[in-house]
Amino acid sequence: MKTQDGQWIDQFEGLKRLPNDLRAALTTGSQLVDVPEGTAVFEPGQSADNLLLLLDGTVRVQQKSDTGREVFLYRVHAGESCVLTTACMLAFEHYAADGVAETDVRAVAIPRATFDDLAGRSPVFREFIFKAYSRRITDLFTLIDDIVFRRMDVRLAARLLELADGDVVYATHQVLGTELGTAREVISRTLSEFQRRGWIEQRRGEVRLTGRAALDRLARSAGER
Repeated sequence: MKTQDGQWIDQFEGLKRLPNDLRAALTTGSQLVDVPEGTAVFEPGQSADNLLLLLDGTVRVQQKSDTGREVFLYRVHAGESCVLTTACMLAFEHYAADGVAETDVRAVAIPRATFDDLAGRSPVFREFIFKAYSRRITDLFTLIDDIVFRRMDVRLAARLLELADGDVVYATHQVLGTELGTAREVISRTLSEFQRRGWIEQRRGEVRLTGRAALDRLARSAGER
């Protein structure tokens, strides 16, 4: 279905300054889509035909190596676009990673024709695209730095705090390993040490944080060295 009155545009800070004629072009040239939880939004080898702007929900972007190891890259939240899709659309390349709906997702799909038209005509739209691209590239460099240089216990403490819903992280050891680009066994050993110190309690499919202050100190310790 069409995006109707275009009020969704104001959810995206970089698009608020679009003049009325381009707001209308964006509204009429895009459509609302609903993606159920667990659905593949895109897959390796697939062409990038639509830029998705998320209104609700979360999309997880991850890459799988030739050996089958999965590495988490980033999440796209409401009010954001997927930078990998942007890159693929600009370069006319196919996807090299997976995007999966972690929750039910509602998004605006901007097809290539509308994307190309607005990117060519509107400095505001171009700025929106490239600012998001720049922020995400910075995040990916930080991810590389984390994987190469930061200790696993520090990274795991930070990710537990980030993923916690209240004081509970609903994730298996395998999922946490994928989040941090390491083996499940490494996560299990590190969590066992956290539990020995009284920082967490483990149950099937979840980790309860019982020592948030200690985890926070550990997570911050990398920046103090």
